[in-house]
Amino acid sequence: MGTHRKGLLAILILPTLWPGFAAAQQPCERLTQLKLDKTTVTSSAVVPAGAFKFPAPTNIVAPSVDLNAYCRVEAVARPTSDSEIKFEVWMPVTGWNGKYLQVGNGGFAGKIPTVAMTSPLQRGYATAGTDDGHTVTVHTDASWALGHPEKIIDFGYRAVHLTAVQTKAILRAFYGRDPARAYFDGCSDGGREALMEAQRYPKDFEGIIVGAPANDWTHLISGFVWNEKALQEDPASWIPPKKLAAVQRAALAACDSLDGVKDGLIEDPRACHFDPHTILCQGSDTAECLTAPQVEALKNINDGPKNPRTGELLFPGYVAGDEAPLWDWPFWIVGFTAASQAAQPQFANQFFSNMMFDNPKWDFHTFDFDKDVTLTDKKMGPILNSNDPNLKPFQAHGGKLIQYHGWSDAAIAPLNSINYYERVAAAMGGGNGDSLATLGGFYRLFMAPGMGHCGGGSGPGDFGDLALGSRLQPHDPDHDVLSALEQWVEGGKAPDKLIATKYNSAKGIIMTRPLCPYPQIAHYKSSGDTNDAANFECRTSKKTE
Repeated sequence: MGTHRKGLLAILILPTLWPGFAAAQQPCERLTQLKLDKTTVTSSAVVPAGAFKFPAPTNIVAPSVDLNAYCRVEAVARPTSDSEIKFEVWMPVTGWNGKYLQVGNGGFAGKIPTVAMTSPLQRGYATAGTDDGHTVTVHTDASWALGHPEKIIDFGYRAVHLTAVQTKAILRAFYGRDPARAYFDGCSDGGREALMEAQRYPKDFEGIIVGAPANDWTHLISGFVWNEKALQEDPASWIPPKKLAAVQRAALAACDSLDGVKDGLIEDPRACHFDPHTILCQGSDTAECLTAPQVEALKNINDGPKNPRTGELLFPGYVAGDEAPLWDWPFWIVGFTAASQAAQPQFANQFFSNMMFDNPKWDFHTFDFDKDVTLTDKKMGPILNSNDPNLKPFQAHGGKLIQYHGWSDAAIAPLNSINYYERVAAAMGGGNGDSLATLGGFYRLFMAPGMGHCGGGSGPGDFGDLALGSRLQPHDPDHDVLSALEQWVEGGKAPDKLIATKYNSAKGIIMTRPLCPYPQIAHYKSSGDTNDAANFECRTSKKTE
């Protein structure tokens, strides 16, 4: 009799001790009754199959996407008295692939990234996203942070982690079991969030995609002020967008053929030593040249911010060769007109006014690149930076991480990704200088020539866009980064390349090019169409420093 009771007791408590144990499934409409720690499910209902309409500006690319029926759960977590972390969970009613994929945010967040949730749902994933604990109309607005330190912590790391924890509980209630795998995908601030998860909460996800991460947040935003000063302190220094085409042509003339292929792309800009003085105006000021103050401004932006006392480089500069596209330098760095404010200074002024100095009247002219950077690192670094090179706990958990960055990124300097990757290699025992040999078993970095911030640019930048799906073979691990990660996590096969695509809605596929695991780069095989990835191979390049 005693043995029978012990067995019965074990059956009753087993689900709480073993999360993978199958639990009773709950209908979607009853999930509002779910009891979660400091979290309330505010709405749960089945959304019938039909078109999901993309909001602007995403609808420029595609107006809508068809989705199968799913259970939509809206919830709010309140870990502190000043927290209000909203998140949504979408769960396929039928055809669940048994896995979970959480998507990241951009900028200062403030919205649930529902557009990015559509693609994983189409692929059979249960998916979720959070607003990071506040609501704003535009991603450059940080007014929510003024006087709210707990909300800054929610934005920094708490919201994404709690969303992961509570979403898994919701999945368990709806499906009666835990997901077999959990993945995370984010770019920009979402890339910062992705690395934060790998560093701070290494057991949340088995596979992580890190795009163009803003992980060195405090130095990145300080660099935005550096660029703002370079262009705005002297009105004569501002570079009109109409001049950027001349800058790009000059940089390509100097460096395009270094990789053996003249194709409008610089395969590895570290080998490019373009001197802005070569386009100094010799006579009248025209769109084909730069004045002396403009040359100096461009040089400062290319070189990157430095500590005036020590000479230390605080953040990498922006590489040459792809300045002209509308959503690159005009949008991010110089602004469309002299009176308009580019995205970089918008982020910088909002951050330092509302998050760092708690002073809405803060003026960028007063910024000190010695003492103010030190203060910012001390106050905000532990909350916002995901710079820790120790990924051993994530690796020990069996985690796999794919990172990518466009060489033409005008928002987050691409060398930042290489710097972090090399720091991880050094921290994890890479004494032989071969970072791929050290990290390649769980962490690979892919640099994309001609790709802008999280996509776009002059080169091929589509290799699995979560918002709209890959243009080319969306479930082929060579062409789709999520499929490559799945194959690595679930099948043990590491990606030895990703094939990026340049796509035009009218012309179709214009170019494909292999992206190679750093430090390898794509080398032309000396024959065949240079717009075809099949005619390139991945090899370690000569030293380019």
